[in-house]
Amino acid sequence: MGNFDNELWWLCLPVVLLAGMVHGTFGLGFPMVATPLIALYTDVRSAVLLTLLPTIAVNISLLVKGNGSGEAVGRYWSLLPYVLIGTLIGTTLLLLTDPRPFLLVLAGAILLYLNQDRLRLLSFGWIRRWPRLANAVFGLTAGVMAGSVNVMVPILIVFALELKMATHAMIQLFNVNFLTGKLTQTMVFVTVSEVSLVGLIQATAWLVPVALGGLFGGQYLNKRISEQRYRWILRGLLWLMAGVLISRYIFLAHA
Repeated sequence: MGNFDNELWWLCLPVVLLAGMVHGTFGLGFPMVATPLIALYTDVRSAVLLTLLPTIAVNISLLVKGNGSGEAVGRYWSLLPYVLIGTLIGTTLLLLTDPRPFLLVLAGAILLYLNQDRLRLLSFGWIRRWPRLANAVFGLTAGVMAGSVNVMVPILIVFALELKMATHAMIQLFNVNFLTGKLTQTMVFVTVSEVSLVGLIQATAWLVPVALGGLFGGQYLNKRISEQRYRWILRGLLWLMAGVLISRYIFLAHA
């Protein structure tokens, strides 16, 4: 973790604060905002490492404070093993392959999220007809995405909307699965890569209170500003990030 220059550390502070505010407002979105913004100045692998502890802290905070987690986990617990396996696969790919193509994968995940309404026009009725297959497909896909580019929400949103899950149960399900993925990813990083758990904590622990501060600030703003306006701003930011990530990949590919 010692390879990052001071400019990157200072960049992380406002990015993590912003991502925490988004997560506090909507109940999700921390890694989807933090990872691509940091990846614009480094690579996806480094961005995932830098946001690992803050993401875990944000997810634990919401799970401790939230209601309905027992319902979500109890009913859809069979997703978790597939998420775990998928995270192992995704993290291994991230560690052992060229990190540049993951910029495109990350941009694709953002575009998938931004086009959820269009995806609703597709038929996903098979999710209800074959629940075991659906758990395997969506759990593994979400895990691979979380392990490789730190984003699984677009995949789980399709799954949750088709099952007509209640909003509070949906948010808790997302956070439980992402926490499972992040803990698995931490173990893989420590076991397979040269990153030590102590070194990771020492290097990124200072971002945890920043992320939690943003989370609580977002929860405060959630009650005082128009959600429609906030969502419009977020979507604009995500469209911009997707475009820049694709441009950055093209630049690095020809560098």
